Amino acid sequence: MNEPLTPANASHSKPDTDAPACVAPHHLVTLHYRITLENGVPMVSTFEATPATLQLGDGTLAPQFERLLVGLPVGSRHIFTLPPEAAFGPRRDDLIERVRRADFPDDTAAVGTILSFAAPDGSRYAGVVVELDDEWGVVDFNHPLAGKTIRFEVEIIGVC
Repeated sequence: MNEPLTPANASHSKPDTDAPACVAPHHLVTLHYRITLENGVPMVSTFEATPATLQLGDGTLAPQFERLLVGLPVGSRHIFTLPPEAAFGPRRDDLIERVRRADFPDDTAAVGTILSFAAPDGSRYAGVVVELDDEWGVVDFNHPLAGKTIRFEVEIIGVC
């Protein structure tokens, strides 16, 4: 004979509502994050400001960082040390190009300026001017953190 469920005998079948929610693919995640160089030099941080809210899978956060978040519970804080290959990739000499000054999108470019160039397919690429003369410039299209070991610190605030 089936016994009616009562609070005394139903507790074993209730989900554990005390367990924190965890980050899963395609979740909307609110978090603080910090990226620093291996030596501690900060590159970007939300810990001193408003937390970020990101939709996993929409391209806002690089896939390699999204994978680190999946499974982390709300309220947890983690620090990951990532070698270049797992972060922004190695520096590549073939991404440093000599560009005619006439092809620069900005006449006021100077060494250190970040410029956006159009590719033949219509996409855009950012590069840093590393050398410049009257006729030519050398532009580095590597990500600024390419070739560097980084620390990625996160605090998961909420998920939905």
